[in-house]
Amino acid sequence: MKKGIGMISTLLKSLGYVKGEPLTFLSKRICGLWLVWIAAVILVGTLFGGAQMISMPIFATGYFLGFAFILANKRVYKKLAFGRPSRFQNRMTVISIFLAVLLLIGMGGPFFDSHQYRMIWLAAFLAFGIHFFPFAAVHGKIMLPLGALCSANAIAGMLLPNVPFPIFAYGDVTVMGIFGIILLRSKNPLAMEKPASETLRADKPC
Repeated sequence: MKKGIGMISTLLKSLGYVKGEPLTFLSKRICGLWLVWIAAVILVGTLFGGAQMISMPIFATGYFLGFAFILANKRVYKKLAFGRPSRFQNRMTVISIFLAVLLLIGMGGPFFDSHQYRMIWLAAFLAFGIHFFPFAAVHGKIMLPLGALCSANAIAGMLLPNVPFPIFAYGDVTVMGIFGIILLRSKNPLAMEKPASETLRADKPC
């Protein structure tokens, strides 16, 4: 037990985590905008999905545009972010994305040859649901229920093949849309963490 905890502690330290230092989540609104955008892309892709369930051209185009105009856009970052994430958080972001890619290939890849689009997309939903969990270190605990709900929705779709796929696609859209809006409405955590001494000075009568 102690050995396992020690290994985890060493791993976190190698990623740049400073023990005892609280994490500040400064880019929650960017994550929120991204979730709302991807939810909209999945919605449109499902409406025009046809045999592919979700139109791959629509999804690919929407994903690329979202990446270019949200995640890689300095103006959007400057407007929505309250500061820059720590080195540890940057590394956790990379790990989360790498995890998503591995899961997408591992779970969805086997279904491409047989064109089982339902399983391809449900595997994608599950992969992204799982990759939300390590993002809790970047955007806060809100990512845990988001990941749990997205994963549960995907697993339900796999276990209930007789239920039409759009039900689960719209479920994923709803979950990401709601959590995206919540994250978009996040307040500046730095403004909420005013030092006690500063608060006392402000409250003390002149």
